[in-house]
Amino acid sequence: QLQLVESGGGLVQSGGSLRLSCAASGAILRYYAVGWFRQAPGKEREGVSCIWRSGTISNYGDSMKGRFTASRDNAKNTVYLQMNSLEPEDTAVYYCAVQRSGGCSAYAESYDDWGQGTQVTVSS
Repeated sequence: QLQLVESGGGLVQSGGSLRLSCAASGAILRYYAVGWFRQAPGKEREGVSCIWRSGTISNYGDSMKGRFTASRDNAKNTVYLQMNSLEPEDTAVYYCAVQRSGGCSAYAESYDDWGQGTQVTVSS
């Protein structure tokens, strides 16, 4: 059974960086697309970045492009989200998710398996 565990969240000052990790058990991540999403209180879950099975990366959200990007370490069976130049508006719970067909989407309903999320809080 596929399980995803996010880590690396925390409190960071505006302008800082964080790298989130999404570790998998029960499946090999390079066979799937893995997306990162975030959800702030009172807002819908939105796509952040995704790495296709092929290794191609898609980044979503005009406010995040150029600052956030996914990557993958096949040896560690882990996908990362590098977040730079963080802003208070980036405060949210961040989730990783697997799309078993191998293709990325910015829409949460396209994904099959989800982690429990990790909180990121950016102070001004």
